[in-house]
Amino acid sequence: MGKWRHDVVALMALLACVFLGVVPSADAFSGFGHPAVITVASVLVLGYGLQISGAVDVLAKHLLPTSKGPTLSILALISLAALLSGLINNVGALALLMPIAIQMAAKFGLPAGQVLMPLAFGSILGGMMTLIGTPTNMVVAGFRGASGLESFSMFDFSPVGVTVAVVGVVFIGVFGWRLVPVRKQSESGSFDTGTYLSEVRIVAGSQAENKSLFEVDKLLVEADAQIIGLIRRKVRLSAPSPRRVLQQDDILVIEVEPESLPKVLSSLGVKLEEDISVNNEPPTEPALESDKPDLTDADTTIIEKEGQWDAGKVADIILQEWVVKPGAALVNRSATDIELRSRFGINLLAISRQGLRSIKRLRSTPLRAGDVLLLQGDPESVAGFASQFGCLPLAERDIRVPKKGQALVASIIMAIAVTTVALGILPAAVAFVAGGLAFSLLGIVPIRSIYSTIDWSVVVLLAALLPVANAMFTTGAADLIAQFLLDNVAQSHAIGALVLVLVITMFLSDLMNNVATAAVMCPIGISTATQLGVSADAFLMAIAVGASCAFLTPIGHQNNTLILGPGGFRFGDYWRLGLLLEAIVVAVSIPMLLWVWPF
Repeated sequence: MGKWRHDVVALMALLACVFLGVVPSADAFSGFGHPAVITVASVLVLGYGLQISGAVDVLAKHLLPTSKGPTLSILALISLAALLSGLINNVGALALLMPIAIQMAAKFGLPAGQVLMPLAFGSILGGMMTLIGTPTNMVVAGFRGASGLESFSMFDFSPVGVTVAVVGVVFIGVFGWRLVPVRKQSESGSFDTGTYLSEVRIVAGSQAENKSLFEVDKLLVEADAQIIGLIRRKVRLSAPSPRRVLQQDDILVIEVEPESLPKVLSSLGVKLEEDISVNNEPPTEPALESDKPDLTDADTTIIEKEGQWDAGKVADIILQEWVVKPGAALVNRSATDIELRSRFGINLLAISRQGLRSIKRLRSTPLRAGDVLLLQGDPESVAGFASQFGCLPLAERDIRVPKKGQALVASIIMAIAVTTVALGILPAAVAFVAGGLAFSLLGIVPIRSIYSTIDWSVVVLLAALLPVANAMFTTGAADLIAQFLLDNVAQSHAIGALVLVLVITMFLSDLMNNVATAAVMCPIGISTATQLGVSADAFLMAIAVGASCAFLTPIGHQNNTLILGPGGFRFGDYWRLGLLLEAIVVAVSIPMLLWVWPF
C-alpha cells in the first residue's frame, strides 16, 4: 500500500516477532551480521566505484552504435544495460544509461518512454545473471547456505539467468519497445520555461519599492508566482537573499503562469519589462569589473554571499532536469522544507509528475520518487544538491575521467574480486569487502562517499527480514503455506508446484520490494521441495528469477520507479509490455530450471 517505507515495515515485523516470542530477543539483530547483508553493501560500493572511475562510460562509448536505426540502437542499449547489471547494481546501470536513452529517443524522434522502459526492463533482466547482479540472488544464496547446503556460487545463476535475459532482451529490443504506451509530452526538454519567466521593473511609487524580497514573495503567493532572480545595476543574482530590500529600477525575474501575469503587475504596481526565455541572453548585461564601484558596501557584501558577482558567474547558470530516486532524502519533502533557495542558491522552476507539468505551489509541493525537477543554478551547487538529496541527471553527461588509469585499476580490482569468489578462494562477503576497501585506499571511491553510496534501506530491510524468515522455518509457518499450495493448487505435482512458486513470487515482486519477496518466499520454496521429496535448488532458483522480474507496476522495482517521471508514465502503463515479458520469462525459465537443476 506504500503507507510506510519497506525498511520500516520490515523492522515492525521483526519487533512484532520478538514481542510475540517467535524470534528470540538475542537473535533479533543477528541479520546485520549475515554474509548476504555484508555482500549487498559492499557490492553497492564496488558498483559505484566502477561508475565514477569512468570504466562504465568507456564501455558504453565503445559498445553502443552511432549510425544504426532505432531497433538496433535500442537493442544495443538494453544489451549493454543487461551486461552491466550482471556486474554492478542494476539501479546504477540504469542511472548511467538514462541520459544516453533520452538522447537516443530525441535522435530518432521517439517519446523518451519508448526507450526508457526497455532500458529499465533490460537492466532488471541482467541482474539475474550473477550472484552480485541483484540483492535477491544474494538472499537466495544465503538461504541455501542456511538450509545446510553449500551457498550458491558466483555463476550458479548464469545458465538460467543468462538464457532468460538474452531471450527477454531480444524480445524487447526487436518487438517489445513498440508496445510501450506513447506519451509524447514526456520527451526530454519539454519544460516550456520561456512561457513562465517574465521581467518586471520596479517603478517609482510601486508597492514593491523599499520592501524586502521576503515581503514581496508573500504578495505573489496568491498569484502562484515566485521571484527567481534580481537585476540591479547590471548585476544579476539568480537566487537573491530574502532580506534584500528592493529599490527603484530593480528588475525582478518572476516565474508565473501567463494568465496570472496581469494579477502580478497590478498587485505589485510594477511595469512589464519584456517576456524572456531563459535560454536566451538576458537583456541586461552582466557586471564588469568597472561596474563594481557602483554598488554600496552593503550590496557588495550581500552579493558576494549570494555567490553571483561577475560575468563568469552569470554565464555558468544552468537549467537541468533531474529525477528523484526512490528512497531519496527529497521524498515527501518540499523545496521550502529543505530551504532550496536560501541554502543552495537554486531555483525550482517546474515539476513533472507522471507526464503532468506544473509550476503551481512549487515551493510547498511534497516531492515523490520519479518526479522530474527543473532546477536553475550554478553547476556546482546543482550537482552538490542532487548528490546530497538523491537525484539523477537527465541531460547528456560527458565521459568521466577523474584520474588517468583509474578506470583500468577499478576494472582490475573488480575482476580479481569476482574471480576469487568464482573459484571459491574467498567467500563473497570477504572478497567484495576487500575490493571496496581497495577502492577506498586507492582513492577511487572517497571515504566520505562510501556510506552515502550504500542503500541503507535495503540493508535494514534484509537484516530485519532474515530473522523473520527464519522464524517461518522454526514455527512451521512455511510448512503450512507450502502444504496448502500443494493440496489446493499444485495437486502435489512437482512441476506444477515449481510453476506456482515462480508465478506467486513474480506477482508479489510486482507489489512489494523484491528483496522482501525473496526473503518471504525462500522458506516456502524450501518447505515445498521438502514435502515433495525433491531438491530445493530448482525452487530457490525459481524464486531468484521471479523476485527479479517485476515488470507490471512502477513500484515493483526501483528501476521502474526511476523512469516514471522522465517517461511521463502512469501506473497502468507498465503491464502492456510487462505482462507479455513475464509470460516469456515463465515459458523460458521453467524448462531451463528443470534441465539445469533437475529434481
